[in-house]
Amino acid sequence: MRIIARKTLVEFCSKHSDAEEPLKAWFHETRQADWSSPDELKQRYPTASIIDRHRMVFNIKGNRYRLIAMINYNYKILYIRFIGTHAEYDQIDASIV
Repeated sequence: MRIIARKTLVEFCSKHSDAEEPLKAWFHETRQADWSSPDELKQRYPTASIIDRHRMVFNIKGNRYRLIAMINYNYKILYIRFIGTHAEYDQIDASIV
């Protein structure tokens, strides 16, 4: 997968240093992934939540942080739409962010 908006992760880690290692691991695994559907993604990340066919929520660092991504499976592109604490996630609508 090609990941768009890596800068978002870097900026988030500068404020939440405890998220840096889990996000690096997620980034490297995701960059090497070749998912063609949400079902394939769920095989690797069973705790990820499917919002719709193209939008997923990943739990980072034991669900302390949430990452919302839009995924174009045909073009193998993942767009980071949101990363925040669980409390910040609870204040947004994951289906439109």
